[in-house]
Amino acid sequence: MAQAPADPSNVETADPEESSPNMIVYRKIEDIITRMQDDKTGGVPIRTVKSFLSKIPSVVTGADIVQWLMKNLSIEDPGEAIHLGSLIAAQGYVFPISDHVLTLKDDGTFYRFQAPYFWPSNCWEPENTDYAIYLCKRTMQNKARLELADYEAENLARLQRAFARKWEFIFMQAEAQVKIDRKKDKTERKILDSQERAFWDVHRPVPGCVNTTEMDIRKCRRMKNPQKVKKSVYGVTEESQPQSPVHVPSQPVRKTTKEDFRKQITFLNVQIERHCLKMSKVAESKEPSQQRVKRWGFSMDEVLKDPVGRDQFLRFLESEFSSENLRFWLAVQDLKKQPLQDVTTRVEEIWQEFLAPGAQSAINLDSHSYEKTSQNVKDPGRYTYEDAQEHIYKLMKSDSYARFLRSNAYQDLLLAKKKVSVGKDVLASLSTS
Repeated sequence: MAQAPADPSNVETADPEESSPNMIVYRKIEDIITRMQDDKTGGVPIRTVKSFLSKIPSVVTGADIVQWLMKNLSIEDPGEAIHLGSLIAAQGYVFPISDHVLTLKDDGTFYRFQAPYFWPSNCWEPENTDYAIYLCKRTMQNKARLELADYEAENLARLQRAFARKWEFIFMQAEAQVKIDRKKDKTERKILDSQERAFWDVHRPVPGCVNTTEMDIRKCRRMKNPQKVKKSVYGVTEESQPQSPVHVPSQPVRKTTKEDFRKQITFLNVQIERHCLKMSKVAESKEPSQQRVKRWGFSMDEVLKDPVGRDQFLRFLESEFSSENLRFWLAVQDLKKQPLQDVTTRVEEIWQEFLAPGAQSAINLDSHSYEKTSQNVKDPGRYTYEDAQEHIYKLMKSDSYARFLRSNAYQDLLLAKKKVSVGKDVLASLSTS
């Protein structure tokens, strides 16, 4: 007896984007963000605050966000709430209005919610053309409020060289957007400018900050379908779809089996190993520029947040057989990012390596910090070594960092970069003469 054909309406269909691991996480975060902004259900208070002669509209404090997370998500540990908030901020759903580093602080720092248009669930994969338009637009706007940071100015110069042939088109696009923005209300424009800046802080982050979009599993999945067009932020794209999606009938998708999941996980692991974690695509460079090396002399924070500067500082300390302080500081920083199930083990490892009696890399703590840390270790958490880390930071800042700036290693880097720049100037003058 012939079998009746299957009814297409009974065949399960699935949107591969919606079922991707990242999209599931995005939806959960967006549910939290929606509840956080809902005044009727006790959301985070959003207010306008006065600052000198101006007003800062639509902001919340980091402390308010942490308290809301603890109250509404039944989190008992403030450190856990800060960690969760930082993960949400890293995806760009909330952002600090006065900083490019997307982390959450439990204090009076002002934050703003991202517009749904810029949410990661919209599958943004902006091109460098979009980034060039954005930076070019920033140079035309209020320079006191939207002045380019050093790394952004370097990125703009690189992009201008890369897109020399189409720069006139990019400039015209930026100019047109500036004209549209000027017609908007001043308060609305201020909010939109900060939201757009936060979007690019996610996709083209500060050097030294991790680009969360680089490990996006959707990218690995998309490699199977190279014809898919990337979504442009400003509607500028160099590719065109071979066929309109409106005219392509949706095909029934068979139900996914366990074997399919195993194959997919294997494929994703291979892709992640091949495409190792990278920093910002444009800001990444093998050799530090002279401007970058000079920044290390501004403060120790500039050295620690720059991977190359951190590496140079560590090499200098190793040459003096005093690298244990920096290695301890880095280990504590890494502890704050560990999954909760690994925290207890990592706390014990750090204790045995740096603080236990007879430790191989013993660090020098004052009695107060040591006693407090000893008590904290009994109840391990991500912030167990906070006091010890602060003490070691002050020691490095007052002693090791000052010696690093006076060292031959740092001075040689400065002189090498100066010689390169002088050599380029000489060649340029010879070519013009």
